Amino acid sequence: MTSSTETAARSDPRAAGLPDFYIVGSAKSGTTALYEMLRRHPQIYMPESKEPWFFASELHERTPPRPEGTPRTLEEYRAWFRDAQPGQRVGEASVLYLWSRTAARAIADVRPDARIIAILREPASLLRSLHIQFVETYVETEHDFAKALTLEDERRAGRSIPRNSYWPSALLYSDHVRYVEQLRRYHELFGRDQVLVLIYDDFRDDNQGTVRRVLRFLEVNDEVSLDVVEANPTVHVRSPRLHHLLRTLSVSNAPGALAARSAVKALTPNVLRRWALEATKQRVVYGEPAPADEALMAQLRRRFAPEVAALGAYLGRDLTRLWGYDGVT
Repeated sequence: MTSSTETAARSDPRAAGLPDFYIVGSAKSGTTALYEMLRRHPQIYMPESKEPWFFASELHERTPPRPEGTPRTLEEYRAWFRDAQPGQRVGEASVLYLWSRTAARAIADVRPDARIIAILREPASLLRSLHIQFVETYVETEHDFAKALTLEDERRAGRSIPRNSYWPSALLYSDHVRYVEQLRRYHELFGRDQVLVLIYDDFRDDNQGTVRRVLRFLEVNDEVSLDVVEANPTVHVRSPRLHHLLRTLSVSNAPGALAARSAVKALTPNVLRRWALEATKQRVVYGEPAPADEALMAQLRRRFAPEVAALGAYLGRDLTRLWGYDGVT
């Protein structure tokens, strides 16, 4: 039976060629692994490039340079999916759509029939991993996690913001784990039957079973064998000075950096240049993260205990016990 939202979507010419499902977040919660597994399913099309960010207007002020660019118009965005075959489910994954205050409404405006997938992770561990990734990707310049957290009030007031950060508003760390508020934005626009909420622990502990649940939600063959994928590992910036140099050579528009990039490109073949860059990053710049500061993690669990309890009540699941918040005082 065709629903009224499906009929409306099909009659809206803007919906043609756009995804009919979205992995919206949250960050550092297995979304890259899920994306990589789903795009191997023959009945699903997802573009080679993850994270178009099109519907999150908060991210459009500055975006990092990348070969495929960042779509600015609906036609540019639609072009990301032009290779989809007739009959395939078409999807994309932009993990900051869950955090975004604009994405849910923007998606609903053109695809009210869309299916939404969210994966939620325990707040303290998520924020620690998110901070490490933000440092790695030049969004954050404060390498000390505890200090970065204390800067939130300053940054909310427009101060202490890294000069060249792509997404300064994303550095308000607590906003990333306002899960009930975020889910309500999607439930109010799409309805609960169009929104699948997963828990990161389930995906980690039963990867194949969770993926089959997603496939059933998308109404594609859930018996297709999809290999488990390890993707987007958390890494620590081992050498801040080399990390800063790589950033300067990669993305800075300063005259010296532009000249250095031109010289490197002129003297080094593309394949060798990419190999050398990745080897340098993996062996010299990055390393395994240091163990978490347990005192700080306990402090964060106390801080976000009300949010965890509220989310558990909202989803009808005891997340306080699952995430170890039952002993928080």
